[in-house]
Amino acid sequence: MDKETLVALYARVSTLTRGQDVENQLAQLREFVAKMGWRITREYIDRVSGAKRDREAFQQLFEDASQRKFDVVVFWSLDRFSREGTLATLQHLQKLTSYGVAWRSFTESYLDSLGPFADVVVSLLATIAKQERIRIRERVAAGLQRAAAKGRFPGRPPLKCDREKILALRATGASFGQIASQMNLAKASVARICAQSAQVSQ
Repeated sequence: MDKETLVALYARVSTLTRGQDVENQLAQLREFVAKMGWRITREYIDRVSGAKRDREAFQQLFEDASQRKFDVVVFWSLDRFSREGTLATLQHLQKLTSYGVAWRSFTESYLDSLGPFADVVVSLLATIAKQERIRIRERVAAGLQRAAAKGRFPGRPPLKCDREKILALRATGASFGQIASQMNLAKASVARICAQSAQVSQ
């Protein structure tokens, strides 16, 4: 970068684990940034499980990133950044990239969107995220098919309605909206009931 590089540090420790000190992470991150000749604008610190999406400092980090208050986010390791799962973590990194904010893991030098293989890294992350989304959809579809085969319908509690009447109206060609209006139900509920019935009959 030609201009002065502004850096945000993100550090996290879990309150569920004893003996952790966020300063251990920050000391190494500060030293690394100083050696790079960059300038720290803010340090974001969470003391909570990384599996939680609604971490206060984490959310603030992304809000500030969307306003381009810094150029790079540096974190100690990927599992300190997030432990929400592969797909969610990769989506967070992609979001930073979409804001025009780079990111780097201190302990995992290959996770560096500023490095010589930045395009390869971003492409790889996008591919992994796509594959994970496909696997999630496949697992959901398989679970619904197994539940339907057993006569179970996962999701919201069963609606107190006349399913047979709904299906009969649908068979006459009535739209979901027309049925919903007549039965005093949400259009989405009518569509779900009809879809579940179709799965069972297959």
